[in-house]
Amino acid sequence: MMKSIIRQLAIHNRILLASHTRPDGDAIGALLSMGLALEKKGCQITLYNESSIPAVYRFLPSVHRIREQLPAAAEFDAAVILDCGNLERVGAASAVISRIPVIINIDHHTTNDHFGHYNLVDESACATSEIIFRLVRAMEVEIDPMMATAIYTGILTDTGSFRFPNTNRAAFSICEAMVAAGVQPFVVAQHVYGTSSMGRIRLLNLALDSIEVSHDGHLSIMTVTQDMLKDTGTRPEDTDGLINYARWIQDVEVAVLIRELKNKATKPEHSHFHVSLRSNGDVDVARIAVSFGGGGHAGAAGFSIESELSALKAVIYHFSDHFVEKP
Repeated sequence: MMKSIIRQLAIHNRILLASHTRPDGDAIGALLSMGLALEKKGCQITLYNESSIPAVYRFLPSVHRIREQLPAAAEFDAAVILDCGNLERVGAASAVISRIPVIINIDHHTTNDHFGHYNLVDESACATSEIIFRLVRAMEVEIDPMMATAIYTGILTDTGSFRFPNTNRAAFSICEAMVAAGVQPFVVAQHVYGTSSMGRIRLLNLALDSIEVSHDGHLSIMTVTQDMLKDTGTRPEDTDGLINYARWIQDVEVAVLIRELKNKATKPEHSHFHVSLRSNGDVDVARIAVSFGGGGHAGAAGFSIESELSALKAVIYHFSDHFVEKP
């Protein structure tokens, strides 16, 4: 499949690259590195993401080129969709993108539905950026410091600084190669983990106060509401990484972050929520996400839902009885 994708990329010139809404380090790193590689091959590229780029990733080279508005589908010969389990993960532009003649799907999620005309999906990869590294090498494109920084950041963040269960040998070998190509690990770490706004610190304080733990101690739930974002002057992207604090609680096997969205619900008593799930490695949270129409990995997954907050929490507690190991 990699050879077929390389052939397609060689015969198409106007290429859209897009990654999922509310992008994390891997979605951004894969988007930038793949785009820069195609540009080196002479392609006209457009980088797209519906959401604002989180402040911690705005240091990445060429990140300013990522557009939040999508031109008409007719402007593109092909689209490369990165780190998305399904096409809808790109957001409202999915209908427009679906009309592009050739869609290439590159991802590592176990729940990927192979929506592309060409699908390069490797569930064993630690990050989509790992797949991009291999693809760029196969394209015989030299990885410069800009591309290396994007790939390194994607792998570093998606493995939780090499602490998550998806950390594999490739994560270390590729990152070593990226350092040799010019990455400065200290600089990346300072931007991603070492800097935070006062607003985000205040939001963290409110989020920590919201944590609830199940009676057996195996499930933790953190909640972030629109009022909390307003009161702290923060944005949705400032919630990135907050779920880890709930996951780090002793004995917790599954951590949940319930984030209220701005979207208006169909019922007055309901709200729209995005639910992120994280596992300590013993529980397959993708099974939970899929049952709600979402997806992800065994260790990290998510879904969106319209509900009352209390009802949503009750459902999550119910699912924990079936998926969380009991002593």
